[in-house]
Amino acid sequence: MSECLFCRIISGEIAGNVVYRDEQLTAFRDINPQAPTHVLIVPNEHLTSTAEMGQQQVPLMGRIVQVAAELARQEGLQAGGYRLVVNTGPDAGQSVGHFHLHLLGGRRMGWPPG
Repeated sequence: MSECLFCRIISGEIAGNVVYRDEQLTAFRDINPQAPTHVLIVPNEHLTSTAEMGQQQVPLMGRIVQVAAELARQEGLQAGGYRLVVNTGPDAGQSVGHFHLHLLGGRRMGWPPG
């Protein structure tokens, strides 16, 4: 997906502040952070959103949550806690058409979030 911003970051075509990378996932700091720690965790394979996921993505989704927990520990977010957010579609606030999980922490979060 040559026009997908996240695919371009994953490929290295666009620089990103990458904090984690493996064969399935890339994680990088959000350029418009909504908390002191705001990391996006994305699959290296282009998936638009949760709306197009099926049974075959179940292991990938588990891995994304596992990596989020590992990054939260590395970022020192365990004591105070952190929030994981997935937005699906424009009405939910998804601004990039590539599935991504937000790891947010480092401040007290409000509720409800929307």
